[in-house]
Amino acid sequence: MVNKHYPPDFKADAVALYRSRPGATIAQIADDLGVNRETLRSWVRADDQRRAGGPMASARPQPAGSVEEENAQLRRRIRELEEERDILRKAARYFAGGDALVNRFQFVADHQQRYGVKRLCQILGIPRSSFYYWQATAPARAAREAADAALAVRIRAVQAAHDGTYGAPRITAELSDSGPPVNRKKVARVMRRYRIRGLRLRRRVQTTIPDPAASKAPDLIRRDFTATAVNQRYVGDITYLPVGERGFLYLATVIDLHSRRLAGWAIAEHMRTDLVIDALNAAQRTRGSLDGAIMHTDHGAQYTSKDFAEACTAAGVRQSMSAIGSSADNALAESFNATFKRETLQGRRAFTDEREARLTAFRWLHRYNTVRRHSRLGQQSPINYENNIRTAPATLAPAA
Repeated sequence: MVNKHYPPDFKADAVALYRSRPGATIAQIADDLGVNRETLRSWVRADDQRRAGGPMASARPQPAGSVEEENAQLRRRIRELEEERDILRKAARYFAGGDALVNRFQFVADHQQRYGVKRLCQILGIPRSSFYYWQATAPARAAREAADAALAVRIRAVQAAHDGTYGAPRITAELSDSGPPVNRKKVARVMRRYRIRGLRLRRRVQTTIPDPAASKAPDLIRRDFTATAVNQRYVGDITYLPVGERGFLYLATVIDLHSRRLAGWAIAEHMRTDLVIDALNAAQRTRGSLDGAIMHTDHGAQYTSKDFAEACTAAGVRQSMSAIGSSADNALAESFNATFKRETLQGRRAFTDEREARLTAFRWLHRYNTVRRHSRLGQQSPINYENNIRTAPATLAPAA
């Protein structure tokens, strides 16, 4: 090969090109430039010694062309800085949201052919080993992403079937019953990722109106909302159903403390004593007899009335009352009312009209007993729980 004379600028640019391509070899760069491989290797070696202050730099006097060499180095450095600026500008679009480290890895993967992994990792401040590990585990991540997407479809189907009311625990139970078991934490994670939410509790409005002159029954429950069997202990309460701009309907309930079953309920346009007596009579029809059972309520005027006391006596029910002004003493009934309004109103202020209110309430109250899963019953519905007690009493623990 004929010897060629290469100016300092060409040498500096050739070395800079080699250093900017960490994945390339001296042979590749030399072939691209039409330079002898050993010649390019000597330029790179001389540049290394010059940077390190080696013997070649200190033993010999500065050549006449040192100014040109210095200018070439400055131009090379400028090009490196401009390239780094361009890389960072492109990378900024990857960091708009989400996991910043994952975005850095993705940027390196997308631009490694042009800039090289080593240089990109240096500029972005990430270890190359971490990038290669991320790249190696890509198939496993893709499989996990597909599994999460499939699970999100199943979760949305459960939400749609239950009016968007279920949270992670009930959804987990529903999915495990209809397919392969799934972990509750995984369900919660997928729900957060895909922004699937159940309904949350809202602040309740107090509707209890006590009668100071009425006779009071003792507290036979004392905040122990359990029972060893069905048809032993009940709690009752009244809640309102907002209708239209200023209208209301009222719901009275009777709930079994063992199975959480809604044994009786009544809806009316008033809060007179007839409302709570109708709910008590409905519970009596459901059970056949309430003889010996305890009925625990608050101090609302309906429950402290003479007529309700007589209805309890006729049904063989013993009355129990919470302390005045203490919602915790009738917490189970309060919780039921809050859940009922949260899941029927779905964030609205009121039902459109009375018909909608009655039909929506009827549907929800029926589904509460037959379909809706209860966390205290091992994610069973109240009626399913009672049926399982009858068929396999030795295998089921009492409701807590």
